[in-house]
Amino acid sequence: MYDPWLHVVLYQPEIPHNTGSVGRTCVAVGVKLWLVRPLGFRIDDYYLRRSGLDYWEHLVWEVVDDWQQLTERLPQVQPWYFSKKATRTYSEVTYHAGDVLVFGCESQGLPDWMLADEARALRIPTRPEARSLNLSNSVAIAVYEAFRQRGCQPTSLD
Repeated sequence: MYDPWLHVVLYQPEIPHNTGSVGRTCVAVGVKLWLVRPLGFRIDDYYLRRSGLDYWEHLVWEVVDDWQQLTERLPQVQPWYFSKKATRTYSEVTYHAGDVLVFGCESQGLPDWMLADEARALRIPTRPEARSLNLSNSVAIAVYEAFRQRGCQPTSLD
């Protein structure tokens, strides 16, 4: 059984291209991708597969029906919630094995109830002129910071 060093959660993602790109990043560094329904696309969506190209077959991933099911599958974890509303930056924290990085849907981000624990809410700084970053770019920035802290040692998915 594969025990990932990091988990990436997309909470109700809407755009298959972004999810495919996130999946590709997850394969590159050996992390598990979780998708929390509802999804804005079908899992067999052509665009989802296309954006992941031939990497999708190497991705360790799972779809759950809702947030409660995710927390049942990952009961011991306190997630890091990524949001433009947070005040603490993603590079101010130390990431540990088994951490969970949670990202919201493209149009609305994460719900406020997830961001209530301000100590677990993180942001990627941007200039005020940029409303937000693309979801797949945000995931890549955060995952590679955790990867850098880990000493840049990829984990095989085998």
